[in-house]
Amino acid sequence: MTEERPPLPPFDEKNAIVKVRAAEDGWNSCNPEKVSLAYSPASIWRNRSEFLEGRSEIIAFLTRKWESEREYRLVKELWAFTDNRIAVRFAYEFHDEAGQWYRAYGNENWEFDVNGLMRRRIASINDLKINEAERRFKWDRSQPRPLDTPSLSDYGF
Repeated sequence: MTEERPPLPPFDEKNAIVKVRAAEDGWNSCNPEKVSLAYSPASIWRNRSEFLEGRSEIIAFLTRKWESEREYRLVKELWAFTDNRIAVRFAYEFHDEAGQWYRAYGNENWEFDVNGLMRRRIASINDLKINEAERRFKWDRSQPRPLDTPSLSDYGF
């Protein structure tokens, strides 16, 4: 059986936005196995200085990530799109084991196969220490980000 992850390429603005929001909701679940299903079995990633290939490496990476990045909350925003590619910018907030809060900013370039599975993810990310009062992403983590949450552009990020 062929795996499909709609919306499928080629992307227009409307379905690119749907794809971005689905990715955001998946990552905000902090469920590595669930998130890995959005990627092709042989997906290739560059995440900061790490290079990954395949779902098992993605699951291991995300497991480590969410064990150390606590209270993780992410907002993604469509930057650009073409036939089978989407570029996003994003910000997420988390705290470490010691309670230090961070806001991470970055950009991702995504390439999809014909079935809508991401076959390539290239991420560039920078972390900024913040104090708890500077946090902006405070919605209930048991739910997707509320639709009325300001966008990254609204925040000036």
